Amino acid sequence: MIAAGTVSMGRSTTPTPGAQSRWPHAVAQLRLALSSPSAASSSSGSGHWMSCFRPAPVPATSSSAVTMAVNETRGKWAEVEMEPARGGGEDVWSSQADAEVAQGGRFPEHLVVMVNGLVGSADDWKFAAEQFVRRMPDKVIVHRSQCNSATQTFDGVDLMGERLANEVLSVVEQRKGVKKISIVAHSLGGLVARYAIGRLYGRNSRLKSYAESSRNEGQRLEGLIAGLEPMNFITFASPHLGSSGNKQLPFLCGLPFLERRASETAHLIVGRTGKHLFLTDSDDGRRPLLLQMVDDCDDIKFRSGLRSFKRRVAYANANFDHMVGWRTSSIRRQHELPKHRLLVRDEKYPHIVHVDRGITDNNETEVSANLYDPEEEMIRGLTQVPWERVDVSFQKSSQRLVAHNTIQVKSYWLNSDGVDVINHMMDNFIV
Repeated sequence: MIAAGTVSMGRSTTPTPGAQSRWPHAVAQLRLALSSPSAASSSSGSGHWMSCFRPAPVPATSSSAVTMAVNETRGKWAEVEMEPARGGGEDVWSSQADAEVAQGGRFPEHLVVMVNGLVGSADDWKFAAEQFVRRMPDKVIVHRSQCNSATQTFDGVDLMGERLANEVLSVVEQRKGVKKISIVAHSLGGLVARYAIGRLYGRNSRLKSYAESSRNEGQRLEGLIAGLEPMNFITFASPHLGSSGNKQLPFLCGLPFLERRASETAHLIVGRTGKHLFLTDSDDGRRPLLLQMVDDCDDIKFRSGLRSFKRRVAYANANFDHMVGWRTSSIRRQHELPKHRLLVRDEKYPHIVHVDRGITDNNETEVSANLYDPEEEMIRGLTQVPWERVDVSFQKSSQRLVAHNTIQVKSYWLNSDGVDVINHMMDNFIV
């Protein structure tokens, strides 16, 4: 702590006025003691005492445009560039990309848009964004969305989706060199991203003539998102089926009367978003928004937007997520959830317990003709395109009670156990 006060660690520390006269003398005495031979030959207990004076890592400060030196695990230093985007949010890329451009190379062509969840902000993806550009410095530029932060997340999935779509278009306009796009979203951000890509979806004109000449209705029609080639659509603990089903909002403990009351009062707490999550919205007499979002509508192509991505991945907490249930985040029926005996820990990714590469739904599940189940309708609609499901468990982690944030490493200091989940995402990322 004393060393941290005297040696520059990325920011300066000014002593209080009352300590000005004593500070230099105290520091001199400490340095003399630490450099003396007796200190070097002291016992291991003394060494442990001296370790208290090692400065803790200091988070780098942020500004409108900042360059951070990030110490990589290999001992090298990689610079991460950050700059506010014209339409909001923040762009993150590696300084190595700038160096390559200066030498006649290309700027990264793959745009990764990261979307926060309920009452979140662009800072929620700070750690993962930096990992991306350090791992793929010449491949990706990351945009951390800021258009839906704090109480703006109460405005409803549709309004948030429109704002996100406009923000993405602004980034694409500013970064004219990008050719590919991927979406990475946490919690409510997964629903917002699904709405946005439906709005941003457009048919690929290069395939139009072939599509028109084809008589095979089952032929997959490729499309573009914001004019870019869609690659990865990845969600972390997102309530794809809403929060109205049994145990879909786990902190209510599956008690029916609490779940009914939550459905009736959610809009009083989180506004229109609450109505959308609990399927109680009926704007202009239309069906609930989440039911509309499993298929293409006249002006918004929800399913086509999802289908256009080369892969779709749903990371889901199998337990200890008090905000989003396992079924809704993994888009499964109750009987489709892996049994406990099938959950196996991976040595490389200790918190990844099950991976399902995914197939499209064959719709063979029987549903009573007299019982309408909106959750079943959403599952059938969403699984018309294949999803990879990655089940995560922090059961043996000291951070398990905040699993909803740990899965994305919202804050490295509080959620560091989720680093292996972020590594898993990047190791399987299609660039």
